[in-house]
Amino acid sequence: MAGKPVRPVNAIDQTRRMLSLVTYLKERPGARVEDVARAFGITEDELVSDLDVLPMCGTSFRGGDLLDIDTDGERIWWHNPAALGEETAEPLRLAADEATALLVAARAVATLPGLREGDRQALLRATAKVEAAAGETAGASSRLSVTFESEGGVFADVDRAIAERRRLWIRYYSPARDELTEREIDPIRLVSVGHTYVEAWCRRSEARRTFRLDRVAEIKILDEPSAPPEIELRDLSEALVQPAAEDPEVVVEVGPGGRWVAEYYPHDSADELPDGGLRITLRTPDPASLRRLALRLGRDGRIVAPRDLADSARQAAREALAAYDGVEAQGAHGGLAVTTDGTTGGSEP
Repeated sequence: MAGKPVRPVNAIDQTRRMLSLVTYLKERPGARVEDVARAFGITEDELVSDLDVLPMCGTSFRGGDLLDIDTDGERIWWHNPAALGEETAEPLRLAADEATALLVAARAVATLPGLREGDRQALLRATAKVEAAAGETAGASSRLSVTFESEGGVFADVDRAIAERRRLWIRYYSPARDELTEREIDPIRLVSVGHTYVEAWCRRSEARRTFRLDRVAEIKILDEPSAPPEIELRDLSEALVQPAAEDPEVVVEVGPGGRWVAEYYPHDSADELPDGGLRITLRTPDPASLRRLALRLGRDGRIVAPRDLADSARQAAREALAAYDGVEAQGAHGGLAVTTDGTTGGSEP
């Protein structure tokens, strides 16, 4: 699908857009995907992502009241628009479980530290109306509460920075290097692929990077405006890490016990080896980060190229072994072994 220069977006802005999208599609049956994306200033991939969510919305959580919207990739069809029409729609009625879930969620969101005050007040007013309408049913919700994970504060700051178009300073833990780094980033968007990440333009590396929120040790919103360069938004549905064609090439050979590497790492090719292993060619913007992979593979794999990376992986293995009291001690502690061909011994944890 066609791309579009990146435009920062946060969760609240996306919700507003989706509400407007409902009205827009109701007035334009069979609207073309490219026309709708252009009208809302988003990519076609973003639009399709919104369309995947809309069928889970409606006047209640029950199937017959949900929006029946789908697309064939070219046009968008809404099969039950009359369900929300003023002339046919019945007054909204919430079951006890629906009212409880809605009130608990609303109160939880209202406590987020990064929520804009205008949005918070609007949410509290809406919550009060639902409480009044629910009557005794609302009592159950007052006995329930939701506590957000520790990354919630980071999420709120990132969401606010995106909304206000401001730069962020972060202290970030990189497990590949086992170190904390400080950097300034221009946030682009929040994405969820198993964990929650912020996609941003990193001013330290002058490149697009993704940062996992639960690895952010400290965060500050700066006064400096966020100004990421115009870049294409990527489709992250298949993989979060998507190497660029210009990234350095790395060749890794793995035995049968290391075939999992081809499943977890995006790669250009994976050729079968006579012993049942694979010769994997992949690209990465930071080849040094693969030293950790080499140590993890142990006897099940080794870095073949580039030569300097293979040498540094062997040196890392020797340094790891130096922490032990000899070959006998390494067996007792489950250590690594360096073989005569320079590969590191051990097994996948």
